Amino acid sequence: MKKIAILGLGKVGALAARLLHESGFDVTGHDLHAPREEMPFPVLSTDVTDQSALAALFAKHDGVLSCLPYHLNIAVAQTAHAAGIHYFDLTEDVPTTQAILELSKTAKGVMAPQCGLAPGFVGIVGAKQIADFDHCRSCRMRVGALPQNPTGLMGYAFNWSPDGVVNEYLNDCEVIEGGVQKWVSPMEWLETLYIDGMKLEAFTTSGGLGTMCDTYLGSVDNIDYKTMRYPGHANLMNFFFHELLMRDRKEEAGDILVNAKPPTDNDVVYIHVASEGEIAGRLHREEFVRAYRPIEIAGQMRTAISWTTSASVVAVIEMVRDGLLSDRGFLKQEDIPLEMFLKTRTGSLYA
Repeated sequence: MKKIAILGLGKVGALAARLLHESGFDVTGHDLHAPREEMPFPVLSTDVTDQSALAALFAKHDGVLSCLPYHLNIAVAQTAHAAGIHYFDLTEDVPTTQAILELSKTAKGVMAPQCGLAPGFVGIVGAKQIADFDHCRSCRMRVGALPQNPTGLMGYAFNWSPDGVVNEYLNDCEVIEGGVQKWVSPMEWLETLYIDGMKLEAFTTSGGLGTMCDTYLGSVDNIDYKTMRYPGHANLMNFFFHELLMRDRKEEAGDILVNAKPPTDNDVVYIHVASEGEIAGRLHREEFVRAYRPIEIAGQMRTAISWTTSASVVAVIEMVRDGLLSDRGFLKQEDIPLEMFLKTRTGSLYA
């Protein structure tokens, strides 16, 4: 894999493209709008909804990374599958992942959705912890992308796609509870936790587990994923979506929320992964707790959510290129060794 196309050059897509370029890939960027920064590789104005144009594009490439809104990814994956090239994306959408899983059964290349932060890196960490136990009774994964200096009752800034946030706040959530695989409501199971003395709340959201429930059913008793926010956020979001019925007006809901809480460059990404189980007959607990903040990459400060998401998918692409992972079929995040991930050029940013 040498030539790779990046679809969507927002903050995450542009940074992922730059990191891939720095890792030795022959990159072309594609977006209807010019990126905010000058790129050291060709950038083309491409209508990504035109499948014939994508087919012609993919015929000249070995792989594609989609950094597009989740609802565009199935068509891109279908075109990549037909072209026989590698496919990667950042989606948290469960139906999209299921459609790509079906495509992967006859794929000539790797089909790797869910390669971002959650799902993505958090699942790699969770899988490492599970493997450390003789028997794992629980794996709890929590991630929060938040403003460092919140204002207002909501305590939030929309540094991530509003479509993605609304989607994960409203879709049912897959869990394993007491050895049973089930679906539960979003924005429920509220809990309190602390990271570096910062009080946070966590609640169920959709998609963060990726394929882990299918993988670990029958071997891990309890698995769940929750989003972390500052206290009071879940109550306000439940009021907004359910009492004001904005769940029936998703696009308008996203516009209202972004207008009220625009993005900030001063963000923080909290990760809290904790697992419990038996090792040599004794109960043990493992924790991976981090607070990642903006860092400088390629001469610019990058937000925590943009670099953690970009670094995760780029590290996976590096591993596929270097023969460290399978180069055909569906790639689960839990099949990616954490130690190997952290040794890649880009994955080392997490270390």
